[in-house]
Amino acid sequence: MSRKSSASGIVYSTETGRVCPDCGQPKAQCVCKQAAAPSGDGVARVRRETKGRKGKGVTTIAGLALEPLALAQLGKALKAQCGSGGTVKDGVIEIQGDHVEKVMTHLKQQGFSVKKSGG
Repeated sequence: MSRKSSASGIVYSTETGRVCPDCGQPKAQCVCKQAAAPSGDGVARVRRETKGRKGKGVTTIAGLALEPLALAQLGKALKAQCGSGGTVKDGVIEIQGDHVEKVMTHLKQQGFSVKKSGG
């Protein structure tokens, strides 16, 4: 298969797999959108939030300088540890409910620097 231009709209090829829609290269060889370095200072800030959630509390963990896949795996482990649901959005892990102490303990055991943020 020859190199396709971005105008072709191809996003998958049976020969190469996923294709970058911008440059037409296979995703593994795409250089047009280099993944940005994970943001954060390496200090996990754990806090309880209710704003914008109709009074329901969630525990949020921000500031971890991890790749998206590693952040998702950590989020999954934290959800299992707390026995609760949650998600990872924009580099922030959200765990449903008030689990600040459990999360801080788990992160310290994993070797992260942890600070309790907020009230």
